[in-house]
Amino acid sequence: MMNDKLVFLGLLYFIQGIPYGLQSSLLPVYLRGAGHSLTRISFTKILYFPWVLKVLWAPLVDRTGTKRCWLVGTVAGLALTCLVSATISPDVQYMGVAGSLLAMNVLASVQDIAVDGAAVRLLKGQGELGLGNTVQVVGYKAGSVFAGGGLLAVIDVAGWGWMFALLACVYGGVALFVWGAPVLDGESVWGQGGGRRGSKDVMQPWKVWRKLLSVPGTPWMMFYVLTYKLGEQGAITMFPLFLLDHHMTARELGVWNGVVAMAFSICGSSIGGFLLSQYSIGMLMRRVFMMRTVSMVFQSSLLVVLEPSPLMKGMAVLSLSLQHFIAGLITTLTFTTMMNCTQRAEESIQATHYSFLATLEVLGKLSFSALAGGMVDTLGFPIAFILFLFLTSSSALHVWRATETGVLKEQLKEQPQ
Repeated sequence: MMNDKLVFLGLLYFIQGIPYGLQSSLLPVYLRGAGHSLTRISFTKILYFPWVLKVLWAPLVDRTGTKRCWLVGTVAGLALTCLVSATISPDVQYMGVAGSLLAMNVLASVQDIAVDGAAVRLLKGQGELGLGNTVQVVGYKAGSVFAGGGLLAVIDVAGWGWMFALLACVYGGVALFVWGAPVLDGESVWGQGGGRRGSKDVMQPWKVWRKLLSVPGTPWMMFYVLTYKLGEQGAITMFPLFLLDHHMTARELGVWNGVVAMAFSICGSSIGGFLLSQYSIGMLMRRVFMMRTVSMVFQSSLLVVLEPSPLMKGMAVLSLSLQHFIAGLITTLTFTTMMNCTQRAEESIQATHYSFLATLEVLGKLSFSALAGGMVDTLGFPIAFILFLFLTSSSALHVWRATETGVLKEQLKEQPQ
């Protein structure tokens, strides 16, 4: 039964990562090759906005219909969107491409709410939560790599239309799989008791928000997901640019910071699930956050070396690999902690609660990534990285205090089930 759950969730998170890979990696290259300006290409980033707004329609997904219906509907909608996209000529129909991307992001964001809600209800105990969230993180990253790398090869050989036709077949097959998936057979039982009251609450969103904020541990979790990646995100964004200025070519950086770093990130996420099946999440978070602080000290010390050398290049690769490995590990631990918090909420608001936390997590990372470049331009690399190190160590202290006296105290002693 557990394997059925993991396959089900892994497949859905995989296809959920495809639109991100298309938009972040494949389309910029393709559109630039088709002669579009950098301004037009940058404009496509705005189309990520449905992911920030998804918390607004999460109560509707929570309180109406079943997760199976929402999943089949959104995945089938993605298949239809891909079929329409296959008829578009991106060389001359830029607004058509933008419209297709917007539709894919809207549908994928709704799918995310539904699959997260299903995962919260399907996964029981820390062991299952750890493995389930490993599948979530790794599946999403794998889908992104598939779209950003694998489909780039397809589009070079077969063209735009055939690539989207292939994607339509993938989404269509997954929609049929979800329609008959046995892991959702008990879903009708979950929905009992919501009834008219649930529908009434959808029309009175302030009641939903009041329930969200009253879930035990939510205020701490809100602050945590907004801040836990700040220093790390600044370093991940800026350290490769430092290497480009002083130690590596663009091609070398593409290999080490793209392919190799992503491999270490996926490895860290995978190991996180295994560790969660063996040790308490509180103990793991304390140790891993301290490891990240030490890693940041090591990376910051490399900024004083400006002369290129094989030794420096090796140290930089080691730092990048360690940084992404720990980042992947922390991501799995964080999403497991978020889901653990969400399971304390009423079933009628669980998907909304998890989507709310996930939205804050994205906002924290994206906002600081946008500011990191200005910090480096104004303060210089050394001073900016001292600030990144301060934020990283503050996050470690925040987690440590939570395991001593706060919401993670019980989880420090809790053993995996």
